[in-house]
Parts: sequence; C-alpha cells; structure tokens
Amino acid sequence: MVIYRATPAFAGTLHYGGRILFDKSGHLFVSTGERSDLQTRPKSQDLATGLGKIVRITKDGKPANGNPFINTAGAMPENYTYGHRNVQGLAIHPQTGDLWENEFGPRGGDEVNRIEAGKNYGWPTISYGLEYSGGKIGEGLTQKEGLEQPVYYWDPVVSPSGMTFYSGDLIPEWKNNLFIGCLSGSHIVRLEIKDNKVVGEERLLTDRQDRFRDVQQGKDGALYAVCDGAHGKLYRIGKK
Repeated sequence: MVIYRATPAFAGTLHYGGRILFDKSGHLFVSTGERSDLQTRPKSQDLATGLGKIVRITKDGKPANGNPFINTAGAMPENYTYGHRNVQGLAIHPQTGDLWENEFGPRGGDEVNRIEAGKNYGWPTISYGLEYSGGKIGEGLTQKEGLEQPVYYWDPVVSPSGMTFYSGDLIPEWKNNLFIGCLSGSHIVRLEIKDNKVVGEERLLTDRQDRFRDVQQGKDGALYAVCDGAHGKLYRIGKK
C-alpha cells in the first residue's frame, strides 16, 4: 500500500531523497529530493509540490495535525519545510527533541540544518556550492533574507547520508554528538554541537575507503555503520 508519493512525477534518475523518521507523537517525517534537473529545481520553492521537501504525515499517509501549511491556500498540507536539494539524513536530538537533517550540495555546499516547521532552507535560490561545470547556482547567492542558513556546510563535499545522535553510555564523551555516514567522503563524521552550533568535527574510519550509507546506535551503546559498495560491510564503533 502506498501511503505517500512525492509529486509531480519526473522521469529523471537522481535526487529522490528518501529518509523516514518517526517523531515522538508517532507521525512520520519523510524527505524528498528535487530530482536534480534544472526543470525541477524550482519546485523546491513551490509549496504546491512534494519535491525538495520534508513532509510530516500520519502512518496512514494523511497530513499530520499541526503542520505549518495546512491552512495555506494552494500548499500541500503534508509539507513541513521546503527549499531542500536532496535530504539524505534525518535525526532527532535526544536532549532538545529538535529535528536535524543533512542534504547534498552540488559542487560544494553539503549542508547540516536544524529543522523548524514552515521554514525555507533556500535551494536553489541560495547555495554554498557551484554547478558541476563550475558556474554559479542561479545568481550565485549564499544568503538572502527569509531563507535559512545551514548550521554547517562542507566544501569540498563529503556526500552526507544516514545520521544519528549518540545517546548511549558506552562512550560518554560522545553524548549528544551527531554522527553522519559519508559516501564520497568515505568516512564517518562526528560533529560536536553546542547551542545549536557545530563547535568541533572529527572524521572516523578515514582509511577504509568505503561508502558509509547509514550509521545507527545499537542496544549495546555502540555505533553500527553500513556500507553500500560491491562488498557491503557492517562496522561496529565502540569500546572493546
């Protein structure tokens, strides 16, 4: 049974987004990509579409109560935030309850964002990246009034994917740190966050040359990371 489908349909093969996360009330956050093409990019800014969005729905696929655009004429009521490029990671901070995400930039400009209902995260109007050809994205803006700035960004890119906040006791010095699996970066990023700002970055498993697709915390308090290469691997990160 299909409970949600991002529309409009597009025949391209890129930027589907595709993370799903339950919130504390049992509703689903679902991320979508803007399908990459110059034709579809502007739909990230169009609330009448489901492309380039984070949506919030019930387990039956209906718009969740309290969504910011339920009473906005012409907007899809399931939309929660917009202006995204290709959201690959979603995680809820264990202490604050805030939703965080990461998304691919183009050539430069991979982002980490703290998500607030109804906010516009800027793509493709603003970006810290360039076209793959080296040209400007649109007018070449990195900031504009009314558009959210990323909490953190990378240039060159790391291709951030699945992520999680650490809440275990096995490694107490990592409490509330954000861990992100990186594809082209071939490592796992650890971000230390204080007052909603990144104050430190460490890169783990940098010698493995694997594409880290997802990282999650296990019941034993260790982190587990899965790779998506030809020889899929599962890593355990923790004390012996």
